[in-house]
Amino acid sequence: MGGKRKKSENEGAGEDDSSNKSASKKMKTKKSEILPSSIKNKEKRSAVHSKLKHQKKVEKRKKLKVRDAAEKRAVELGEEPLPRQIPRTIENTREADETVCMPDDEELFAGNDVDEFSSIIKRDRTPKILITTSRFNSTRGPAFISELLSVIPNAQYYKRGTYDLKKIVEYANNKDFTSIIVVHTNRREPDALLFVCLPDGPTAHFKLSSLVLRKDIKNHGNPTSHEPELVLNNFTTRLGHRIGRLFQSIFPQEPNFRGRRVVTFHNQRDFIFFRHHRYIFDAKEIKQSEAKGKKAKDAKGESIAKEKVVARLQECGPRFTLKLISLQHGTFDTKGGEYEWVHKAHYSHYSSSSPFLNVSLKWTPAEEDFSCNLIHGFICFTPGMQRFSAEEGQYWQ
Repeated sequence: MGGKRKKSENEGAGEDDSSNKSASKKMKTKKSEILPSSIKNKEKRSAVHSKLKHQKKVEKRKKLKVRDAAEKRAVELGEEPLPRQIPRTIENTREADETVCMPDDEELFAGNDVDEFSSIIKRDRTPKILITTSRFNSTRGPAFISELLSVIPNAQYYKRGTYDLKKIVEYANNKDFTSIIVVHTNRREPDALLFVCLPDGPTAHFKLSSLVLRKDIKNHGNPTSHEPELVLNNFTTRLGHRIGRLFQSIFPQEPNFRGRRVVTFHNQRDFIFFRHHRYIFDAKEIKQSEAKGKKAKDAKGESIAKEKVVARLQECGPRFTLKLISLQHGTFDTKGGEYEWVHKAHYSHYSSSSPFLNVSLKWTPAEEDFSCNLIHGFICFTPGMQRFSAEEGQYWQ
C-alpha cells in the first residue's frame, strides 16, 4: 500500500508540473499577444510597437527570400516560376468607366479642332494670362501669386481693387488676354482658383489645398525664364480631357528644352497635384555587380568603366493640390450662367464593386442629362458646402 501511495503521489506531482507548464505557456502567449493600444505607459507602448513592427519586417524579408530562392530554383530546373500575387488596390478594383476617352474616338478629336482652346493649342494665338486676386487679399496671397508669375510665361498681375469680375473680363478681352486666373483667399490663406478662358469661356472653379511655397521646400531650386514643358497625367475621361486642355491653353506650345523645366498636373482620384521641377542628366559609373562580367579594356589593356545616364530632379515650387468644383459655359456669370458640370456630393454604401466611398459626379447640360466621372474619386464634402462667388470676393451659401 505504501508503494502504491508513493506512486500516486509522484503521478500527482507530475500532473501538477505539466499543468503549471501549460499555464505558464498560456501566460507567455497572452503576454506576447498584448496590443500596444492596451498599454497606458507611453514609453512602453512605443517600445512594444517598434518591436512588433520589427518582427513583421523580419518575417516579410524571410518570405521574400524564400520566394526569390524558389524562383531561382525553378529557373535553374527549366520550370516556370509560380506567378506573383497582384496586390488588391483601389486602382485595379475600380469599376470600368464608360466616359474614358479611347484613342480611336473620332468624335472627340473632331471636337478638339473647334473647341475654345484650339486656337492656342494650334499656335494661332499666344497665351497671355491676367492674374488677379479677390477683393479681400491676405499676406500669403501675393507670395503665391509671385511664384505663379515665375511658373506661367506671359503672365501679368493686376491689382483687383474694387472692380467686379465682369468688368475685369471686359478689360482683359480688350487687351487681348487669353485667360484670367483669380486667386481667392480666406482667413489669410489662398483656398480657391478661378480660371476664366477668353473670349468665350469656359470658367473652371477649383478648390486649392496643401499649398507649399518655394521657400518652405527643402533644397529647392530657382526657376529660369525658359518656357516649361507640360506633363498631364490621368486626364482620361471626357471631363478630364477638357480640363487637361484648359491647363494646356495656359502654357506656350513650344517649350524650350534647354531650360529643362517641367510643370506637371497629375490627376489621381479627382485630386490634381501640381509640381514644378528642373531636371538634369548625369553620367554614373556602373558597379562591378551591375555590369555582370569583366570590365571592358582598351588597346593599352586598361579597364574602361561603364557608365549609365541618370536623371535627377530638383523641385522649384510652388506645390499645391486642386479639386474641381464646377465647370461653367462661357465667362464668369453667377446668376444666368449655364454649368457644364457641378460637383454634387452623394454618399453611397460600401460594396464589392465600389471598394471605397464613391461619389456620383453629374453633368448638367441643357440638351441632355447623363452622368460622367472625371475619374472615380472619394469626396467627403459636407452637404451644406459653401460656394464661391468671385464677383463678390467671398463665399456664399
